[in-house]
Amino acid sequence: MNIIEKIEQQQIEQLTGERPVPEFRAGDTLRVNVRVIEGNRERVQAFEGVCIARRNRGMNSSFTVRKISYGEGVERVFPLYSPRIDSIQVVRKGKVRRAKLYYLRALRGKAARITERRDDRPGAAGAGVVSAAAAPEQQTES
Repeated sequence: MNIIEKIEQQQIEQLTGERPVPEFRAGDTLRVNVRVIEGNRERVQAFEGVCIARRNRGMNSSFTVRKISYGEGVERVFPLYSPRIDSIQVVRKGKVRRAKLYYLRALRGKAARITERRDDRPGAAGAGVVSAAAAPEQQTES
């Protein structure tokens, strides 16, 4: 690892310590809260849509979010470690078989829907966890 890669790694660790970046991939529906400056005041604006691409390049990583606003498709590219991004929330996880979903640009209406991904695997996070109320009680004879 050269010096530049070490410096980038340190910056990424510092930025993820301040604002954690959730695990997401193409097909997931995201809500990105962005700080917007209008005149002399600053406010937080939410942009919710489907992540159609993710570009992993260290500090230069970015992701593209697409939504339909008043019948028009709107795409926005966000740098992953931008100080303008207030938070990223994963609204739902999508089940897709591609890393880049550029084909969604040509689809309209119900054809552009993405099915939800469920992790039913035994080792998946949250799968196979039985709550105390649902677990059968074992009675021991004393």
